[in-house]
Amino acid sequence: MSEPSKWPAWSLVVIGGLIRIIPHPPNLAPVGAVSLFSGATLTGWQAYIVPLLLMTITSPIIAWRDGFAPFSRTTFFVYGSFLISVWIGRHLRGSYNPLKIGGAAFFCALQFYLITNLSTWLFGTMYTHDLVGLVTCYVAALPFFGYTLTGNLFYSAVFFGAHFWLTRRQLASA
Repeated sequence: MSEPSKWPAWSLVVIGGLIRIIPHPPNLAPVGAVSLFSGATLTGWQAYIVPLLLMTITSPIIAWRDGFAPFSRTTFFVYGSFLISVWIGRHLRGSYNPLKIGGAAFFCALQFYLITNLSTWLFGTMYTHDLVGLVTCYVAALPFFGYTLTGNLFYSAVFFGAHFWLTRRQLASA
């Protein structure tokens, strides 16, 4: 994976966006994997703009469909977490190692869980603003972590696997 991807950045926005707007269990979405893959394969600012565009375009659609506000005080934390996933992906450049990719996908899910649930606790009213409330928030969010991890692992396998297969096929035909 030493060469930057020939996939245009917009194709990741479209593919990830279409998958994201299809109804699915909470957090079982491709955005974390798209962020990780973008970091590993795209150059410069393109890698960082992909998850931002994906979220900015699809959040209003999902919010309209499901009847909630598309943006809130926690949006900055969610988007920031996906940018961290891009940064994590930068460390995968040149590697198709499934253990490294799986480890990175796990780390992306973990930091998303920690950061976004911290913002839920900080800005929400469901939990007391003390250590007990913070722990309660994280414990209540464990099922969502499971979905996030499952989505990251599955979609990372799809994106990195497809990239590996297409790259090898392209090299074989050259």
